[in-house]
Amino acid sequence: MIYLIALACAVTACYQIAALVASWRHLRRRPPAGGWTPGVSLLKPVRGVEPWFEEAVRSHATQDYPEFEILFAAGAPDDPAVGVIRKVMAERPSAPIRILVGATRAPNGKVGLLVDAAREARYPILLVNDADIAVPPDYLRTVVAPLEDPRCALVTCLYRARASSLPGWWEALGIAADFAPGVLVAPLVGVREFGLGATLAFRAADLARIGGFEAIAGYLADDYQLAKRLTRLGGRAILSTTVVETATGGETWSGVWKHQVRWARTIRVSRPGGYSGLPVTHSGVWALLAAAAGCWTMALAVCALRIMAGWAAGWMVLGSKAVRRGWPLIPLWDLWAFAVWLAGLAGATVEWRGRRLRIGKDGRILTEEPLSRGTFSSKDKPEKG
Repeated sequence: MIYLIALACAVTACYQIAALVASWRHLRRRPPAGGWTPGVSLLKPVRGVEPWFEEAVRSHATQDYPEFEILFAAGAPDDPAVGVIRKVMAERPSAPIRILVGATRAPNGKVGLLVDAAREARYPILLVNDADIAVPPDYLRTVVAPLEDPRCALVTCLYRARASSLPGWWEALGIAADFAPGVLVAPLVGVREFGLGATLAFRAADLARIGGFEAIAGYLADDYQLAKRLTRLGGRAILSTTVVETATGGETWSGVWKHQVRWARTIRVSRPGGYSGLPVTHSGVWALLAAAAGCWTMALAVCALRIMAGWAAGWMVLGSKAVRRGWPLIPLWDLWAFAVWLAGLAGATVEWRGRRLRIGKDGRILTEEPLSRGTFSSKDKPEKG
């Protein structure tokens, strides 16, 4: 048994070393010059108002970029998000913002709105991000620039989360110290099919080649499905040097648990092979087993590597305050994450955007029943590299 624990610790230590290397490589990258500035259409499906939504809208309206438009697509003209958007439009009448009311119905309601927004887009570059994403002033310049290279199929961004509650802070810690390292490792080990709803920038012509947003309208993990199809055209996904910011949706511990289990089941049906390997990343679990077996040196070494990798990705790359304040708890997060992984092994239903959905083995939405209204957010659809 001790030999098996030692082997598991060695494997998880290798993963954490890979995460350290991936973080170091990402930090060494320099933002692109941004001299290539084609017209960009930002497509933003919205429903409801999340914390800091107004700030997120304003951050897009004040972009330092020569030619762009922002298309907000809502499911109804009286959606609360529309009032907030109109307030920003009144403050900044020169901002190139349009509000659309979507008519396309799809199993994935967000994608239905994207279908309508794409039809109205005027520019050759499309950028999709979630409604509550806040971005820096040079966001468009740095994110769009890699698409000048025809070998780049899409550009995506890491994100950090901020929270207004203790459960939300715990979730923010996991996003920065667990989710982000996995995304950074993905390109290091040759994974091509990754994309995050926090940002997906790509060519309108390539979207047409894969059949438009209609091709992914039946899937829950639309960001992953879009990235998979675009990269299979022959290009690669680029992780931008820009980090965006979002708000966690977890105000209660039960809410955070439901979020996490939903994410887990989404990953399981989208990438079953990748899901089966996730326990390798839960170094705190293996450190605990090593300590229980009396191998304290091994346990401390694994914990040290885990904390260093979480710190490198979460603070040095993302600038997450949750990691800066809570770094000693990173190995404890792994115990939570492993419990979520176990819960995600079974079950075919998720609660998502105010509905209970039954998901097929290929990630398609099979049936749905209403619960309550929700909002469109990357926190509902992560894609772990």
